[in-house]
Amino acid sequence: MTDTHIRFRIIPAEDILTIIPLLNKLGSEGVSEELLIERTLEMAQQNYECVGIYDGEKLMGACGMWFQTRHYAGRSLEVDHVIIDEAYRSKGIGNKLMEFVYDYAEKKTCNWVELNTYVSNFPSHKFYYNQGFVAKGYHFVKPL
Repeated sequence: MTDTHIRFRIIPAEDILTIIPLLNKLGSEGVSEELLIERTLEMAQQNYECVGIYDGEKLMGACGMWFQTRHYAGRSLEVDHVIIDEAYRSKGIGNKLMEFVYDYAEKKTCNWVELNTYVSNFPSHKFYYNQGFVAKGYHFVKPL
């Protein structure tokens, strides 16, 4: 792999299922592949887009992006399920991905980028702090 082969591009909604193998690697606890496919197709019909990270034509990473308007921030992009294949990690691709995301958010007239990360994922915390993110609160969930 050489850096010159790495490309970022928006995955068209009709090709969104190409991210399923990557999502399976995230370990969506208790979510069958069938349900993962159903949910991903539904997401593609909402205010969701996904950027693919390609080495040549090989999809080796992805980053979901939700677009919404928040009363506290205005138009914003929420980063979701960032994953880069293990063989490509620690090569600066994450930094380039985030540059792509920031540029894309500006083109979509967003005022801010936000994200959630698991409290146990310490490497991601360091990465996002280095990107200039600050922790503004806690993300709580309650299963129904």
